[in-house]
Amino acid sequence: MRVHEIKIISSGGYVIHVDICRDVNLECVNAMHKLYYTLKKELSSFVKELVSGVTSIALFYDPRRISSDYLTKKIRELWLWSQQIELSEVYKPRRFVIPVSYGGELGPDLKSVASWAGLSEEEVVKLHTSRSYTCYTLGFTPGFLYLGEVEPRIAAPRLETPRVKIPAGSVGIAGKMTGVYGLESPGGWRLIGRTPLTMFDYRRDPPIPVAPGDIVVFKSITLEEFGKLKGLYVGDYVG
Repeated sequence: MRVHEIKIISSGGYVIHVDICRDVNLECVNAMHKLYYTLKKELSSFVKELVSGVTSIALFYDPRRISSDYLTKKIRELWLWSQQIELSEVYKPRRFVIPVSYGGELGPDLKSVASWAGLSEEEVVKLHTSRSYTCYTLGFTPGFLYLGEVEPRIAAPRLETPRVKIPAGSVGIAGKMTGVYGLESPGGWRLIGRTPLTMFDYRRDPPIPVAPGDIVVFKSITLEEFGKLKGLYVGDYVG
């Protein structure tokens, strides 16, 4: 990736916001992950919390230990350095397998995604499980995984009208991203299946083991297998 200028904004309340780039793609996300883990490693004495977005990072810093101007200077220096290295030099991505039962009541939008793509439901499942996905970031609710990128043929748009309630573990598609709902919540992603695994557990440390930069693969399972795995924590599953 060609190293470009980043946009650094002091948001007030001892928060600095770093915009990496505008286009959501793997190249941009990889650049963000390299900076994110570099900042985490090099500025841990000054920064109380780092929050990654898909293409941006927010830093909550301690003004008693570092000034906004000096922190901005360090961020620019570390940005240039981080883009000359491989992600593995600051963070070694882990691989997680997430079993999914596709279609039916657990994946009510699989049929519409297949129709949109001009494919059979089986072909959609095959394409969805054939890729390794990078975890872009976590949010908008605890444990929600933003993953990319799906095969372009199944990159169906969001629903025009979001659902009020989506069960935890639901797996959806929204454009070129796929995601997993960590908790029950509203949402507008097209639901193609559901994992029986518990994706978020506040009693664990961390509550979800998947982190930005990690790799996720999906594995198709039967309803019988779904029942047997129900409630197993995602960090304890070996696919």
